[in-house]
Amino acid sequence: MATPIHAPRINNNDDEVKVLAFEVEKGSHVRSGQIVGQIETDKAVLDIESPVDGYVLSLVAQPDDLVKVGSVIAWLGEQADEPVPDDSEMAPVATSRDLGSITAKARLLLKKHGLSADAVATINGRITVEAVERHLAADTSRLAASNRDAPGADTRETPPEIPGVMLSPSREERGMAATVAWHRDHPATGYIEIEYDLAPWAKYAKKMQDDKGWMMSPLLSLMTWRLVEVATTSPRLNSTMINDQRYQYAPVNLGFTIQAGETLFLAVLRDAASLDEEAFVSALGDLQRRAAGHKLRETETSGATVSFSSMERWKVSRHIPILPPQTSFIVAHAAGRDGKGVLGATYDHRVLNGAQVVAALKLLSRPASD
Repeated sequence: MATPIHAPRINNNDDEVKVLAFEVEKGSHVRSGQIVGQIETDKAVLDIESPVDGYVLSLVAQPDDLVKVGSVIAWLGEQADEPVPDDSEMAPVATSRDLGSITAKARLLLKKHGLSADAVATINGRITVEAVERHLAADTSRLAASNRDAPGADTRETPPEIPGVMLSPSREERGMAATVAWHRDHPATGYIEIEYDLAPWAKYAKKMQDDKGWMMSPLLSLMTWRLVEVATTSPRLNSTMINDQRYQYAPVNLGFTIQAGETLFLAVLRDAASLDEEAFVSALGDLQRRAAGHKLRETETSGATVSFSSMERWKVSRHIPILPPQTSFIVAHAAGRDGKGVLGATYDHRVLNGAQVVAALKLLSRPASD
């Protein structure tokens, strides 16, 4: 029986992806898990793996094709001469998924919420607990939107009278709009900032740079590592509110804003607390380089639990960042003057109070060893 390879969803805002290349040809024998090609969006490039052992019966898509998420891009067969299914079988995925692609905990969560696996976008080809939770969060946002659009609650805007043209948003613009909509509809946001003495951090970063022989100052990376430490010891920072209950994350997934040309990424370093300080600086540097080349993987563009944003390079003295979805704490690092720096935080007041935020910022304002 022929097995399809479908175009996966890299992120929730993409309805189509671009086929970059295939690394196999018709008639090739492939192993389960072998990379057969690559697809991309504007945000990331993703390897496509073979789901089974078999022979390539057909490459439905071609390099540079834009294809719908869920559509068949290739067929595999147990024998090299198997017939290729007809066009009617090449529609986007609408049947039950292979149970092997769904984790045991995700199956329990699907059952608990009465969800079909077909409704959930995969993460790296699998349905995980995170994939199900992401789907549930999106459903909550859609419900809030439908309530706003209910009869008697029309919030549609009237086009302005000034001459102009309607433009379809890019993927990045849609993603940013979704983040802002979550920030608007769910958290009760506050903002607090403090001044701090720049000297201890400057001294610490210089010593680390000299000791390790690094070419560039690791100051921002070290401050971000300090945030991981603070979130680990103060787990309330590393949580969010879900349906009136506080949901505390197990790992600390560090979000870090990166400007790559016209695109603003929130790149995510997962399970950051499992790394030591030097390994963290190296991993964050690699993440920044790949973000600059638009080479982030799907799991590196979502799932932040706490975040860090800096506008020091633009000499900005204050900025108030938007909370990423399902988080409660994002640090705002700004340019200092006269020996004083500025640290702020946007936070969800449902989870954190002002005293807790100030305490976290004070811890962040000095190296742990100081």
